[in-house]
Amino acid sequence: MLEQIRFLPLHDGVSGLIPRGTRAEVFQQIFGVFLLLGILVTVVVIGYMLYTAYRYRDGNGTHEFDPPKLGELPTESGDGRKLLFSFSLSAIIVVSLVLWTYGTLLYVEDDTSVENQDSMQVEVVGSQFNWEFVYPNGHESSTLRVPEGKTVHLTVTSTDVFHTFGVPELRVKTDAIPGQQTDTWFVADETGTYEVRCFELCGAGHSYMTADVVVMERSEYESWYESTNSPATSSTANSANDSADSSDNQTKTRAT
Repeated sequence: MLEQIRFLPLHDGVSGLIPRGTRAEVFQQIFGVFLLLGILVTVVVIGYMLYTAYRYRDGNGTHEFDPPKLGELPTESGDGRKLLFSFSLSAIIVVSLVLWTYGTLLYVEDDTSVENQDSMQVEVVGSQFNWEFVYPNGHESSTLRVPEGKTVHLTVTSTDVFHTFGVPELRVKTDAIPGQQTDTWFVADETGTYEVRCFELCGAGHSYMTADVVVMERSEYESWYESTNSPATSSTANSANDSADSSDNQTKTRAT
């Protein structure tokens, strides 16, 4: 987990503390910062707890104890100052994290930052309980195939009830609303198969509403996409893809 944390370049002229990057990159960095601080706080708290347990362990001698009184901070032994210091430090850390996170999210690069990049467009249609992907040439498939390292713009909608399209591993998520379209995008840097899930309770088959995102090498993807332009080949490809998808869904159902 720790080896996956990397720090992004900073925005110029924005206090020097705000990272610059896409949503996936910024959210990953926020997670990394909170993870590191959480580990640090855990080590400090457990260490202090063990130190206190050892120092004030029961022994043969006597130890003067100044019990706190209701509504008063103990002052004689200095414990009051320790309590005030720990409370103040905790408040400063929490407030600083909240302000930094809010400021970071204000500068997340949105869709306009990638409009001029090498990109492709796919329409996503959700319905109970499946996903359909429509390519610019009209090809339809229940599996989303995309090239590695290319910006993929998604226009998402629904034909029946509310759904939420999401691919956790690619850090992309957006609502699928009947009669409306929502836009999102992602870039897959590694080839492989990723799972699409529905994150909105949409009926009895909600848990089965999944699909695959297959990230292919560019040359392989271009060959596949060209094959979908031919009506005969496209029909054969659709049949093969649908058969494979049906087999995968049956396997998932049996496994479930």
